[in-house]
Amino acid sequence: MIDIKITENKLDITACLTMAQDLGSGGIATFIGTVRNITKGKPVIRLEYECYRSMATKEIQKIADQAVSLFSVRNVVVHHRTGVLFPGDAAVMIVVSNGHRDAVFDACRYIIDTIKQTVPIWKKEFFEDGEEWVSAHP
Repeated sequence: MIDIKITENKLDITACLTMAQDLGSGGIATFIGTVRNITKGKPVIRLEYECYRSMATKEIQKIADQAVSLFSVRNVVVHHRTGVLFPGDAAVMIVVSNGHRDAVFDACRYIIDTIKQTVPIWKKEFFEDGEEWVSAHP
């Protein structure tokens, strides 16, 4: 099972875990990317994520398909926020389940690293003294 969602609504880790859970999986790995309150020494007031939704959804689907193929995992859930987020908010949730822990850890890392490299989701950070678009590859 693969579930991909891009939303302006708050992300729900319980819903993600429920979707990825099955009786054949002995391990579940999660990654939750959250908004930091500081970047390069500057306090962050808020972020805004924008995306080309249909293309971003297709790219995340492709990454999830690759993760299933490369790591033989059973279930992948990827939910990503767009819109205005504040420090502490969850921006992305990834849940991967399978029979063994090595596969779920590897797949989870592969998914977040590849999303940051290839998916058209852009982040703008707002500081007290201005704003700037941020590269996904610091």
